[in-house]
Amino acid sequence: MIEGDLHMEKKRGFAVVSRFANAGLSLPQRATSHSAGYDFTAAEDFLLPTIWRMNFVRLFRLIRNEHPLTDEDYEMAEKVLKPYLVPTGIKAYMGPDEYLMLANRSSNPIKRGLVLPNGVGIIDADYYNNPSNEGEIFMALVNVGVRDVVLHKGDHIGQGIFMPFLTADGDHGNDRTRAGGFGSSD
Repeated sequence: MIEGDLHMEKKRGFAVVSRFANAGLSLPQRATSHSAGYDFTAAEDFLLPTIWRMNFVRLFRLIRNEHPLTDEDYEMAEKVLKPYLVPTGIKAYMGPDEYLMLANRSSNPIKRGLVLPNGVGIIDADYYNNPSNEGEIFMALVNVGVRDVVLHKGDHIGQGIFMPFLTADGDHGNDRTRAGGFGSSD
């Protein structure tokens, strides 16, 4: 399960995905000895446009002016009001009874207007080395600030915390195996 350069006695950790093998990325680290989270950084420069310049603002105007909304109005808004997946170039390995919880940095909403639309992300143990994207971890972010935000390679964008989980008696996880990458168990 764990790549050749990693030893089986290792319980959990990080590796760089092959598409960023020569990009000089650093593996996530904890900032202090008492930090729970491992800091994730952007693998490359990435533009996060502000939601306020997008076409979904038209939807708000229509609602405010009590105009009837069409399916086309909703579809236009849904195309632009969505999270952007910021690549980290990192994958995580862990025990089968663990997961990596992704959380926003506390400074992101205040300083940059960046939020995780789902609150937290969950990286399952079987996401590692999946055939779809090699298990690369992405931070799903939405820019609710008034200006576009350019993340630069190496900027801190989130944190990951390894966590154990419990299962119910008789639970076998539907005996399914992961078939793909991001959101594949939907």
